[in-house]
Amino acid sequence: MLKCVVLLAGVIASVLGQPLLALASDGLPPSTTLVAAELTAQAVNEHSSMLVKKRTFSLDSFTTFGGQTIKQVKVGWEAYGTLSTNKDNVVLVTHYFSGSSHAAGKYSPDDASPGYWDSIIGRGKAIDTNKFYVVSVDTLANLNAFDERVITTGPASINPDTGKPYGLSFPVVTIRDFVNVQKALLESLGITKLHAVVGPSMGSMQAIDWAAAYPDWVERMISVIGSAQSDAWTTSALEHWATPIKLDTHFNNGDYYDASAPTSGLVASLMLITQNALTPAFFNLQGSKLQAEDTSALAHINNEPAIVAWLRKRAEARSAKMDANHLLYLVRACQLFIAGHQGSLTAGLSNIKAKTLFIPSNSDLLLMPYLSQEAHKQLNELGNDTHYLELDGNLGHLEGVSNISAQAAAIKTFLEKD
Repeated sequence: MLKCVVLLAGVIASVLGQPLLALASDGLPPSTTLVAAELTAQAVNEHSSMLVKKRTFSLDSFTTFGGQTIKQVKVGWEAYGTLSTNKDNVVLVTHYFSGSSHAAGKYSPDDASPGYWDSIIGRGKAIDTNKFYVVSVDTLANLNAFDERVITTGPASINPDTGKPYGLSFPVVTIRDFVNVQKALLESLGITKLHAVVGPSMGSMQAIDWAAAYPDWVERMISVIGSAQSDAWTTSALEHWATPIKLDTHFNNGDYYDASAPTSGLVASLMLITQNALTPAFFNLQGSKLQAEDTSALAHINNEPAIVAWLRKRAEARSAKMDANHLLYLVRACQLFIAGHQGSLTAGLSNIKAKTLFIPSNSDLLLMPYLSQEAHKQLNELGNDTHYLELDGNLGHLEGVSNISAQAAAIKTFLEKD
């Protein structure tokens, strides 16, 4: 069955895919595969979504991992389900690079689509809100800085000391800083333990950093389309996302809030991110449908091939609520990442006490499967209770958002099994 999904850097943006059955597991019970088809069908046929609201968490002052102070920090957050009396049923969902805390449900019945993981978060779903209190938080420097439903402090925010946007004077922030803001929020709710932390892509970095930095907090960790570190290849690849913005004539070293923004650079960056997050198979399928329209590129050098115009149009639509500086800060946070921040991946992973589950996409060209395989291998050698599965399909990195229900059974088993 073909379904059209619209994805951009992890958010649904016109992607053709099909529901997939769970793959063979490493150490998970056979019942996982037996119920996979049922859970996948449930996710695909689910039409009703819970109604949720965005809340605000504030900190008067926050000290970054790098030792700098940010005043008057605000981030948005959402919660699904009911917090138990003992406050021991919390599942933290950490979001991907271009995502937000809107992981599930709708803000109003009229919303066009629910949160990005609605297929697995809700009553009776893989992350069952009949059992778990699910929390999700907007990161610092969230890419969607101008989205009215995102609350974030970052370069586009007003510096209370100057009355002007921070721009590049905003401190460099890390994955650990995202984790520490989440921890402060949870502590404000009286929560001191996580049943699990689960996240895709950049969210997987936050999830495993939680397990490495605060091992006594985390009982289970699920890394989807993820990585336990940004190795040399990944760090260099991420820099290409920042380059178009820095080369835009309107960038002005990040000081553009009272002038023209570097929109062209931002759009070019989003085009690159989208292509990196997909696969040749997907693009070739899309290109074959556009081929009949591809006649003008021969007429003039300024006329783009149809597939390029298709990609640009989608990037332009997404860029309106995004901030170029915020993208640079998220790139840097990902580039600096290593689980535990202890100088080596092995040192960070050795702190982890949680049961772990890695679910990469076998067609991922962005955070390639070897990154998950290496973390799983090292944890196994360290004696950790660790498991490894894969997502299959032609959506590459975006399998972890659009097709996560293919591993719904495995996720449900992992979360609910003692």
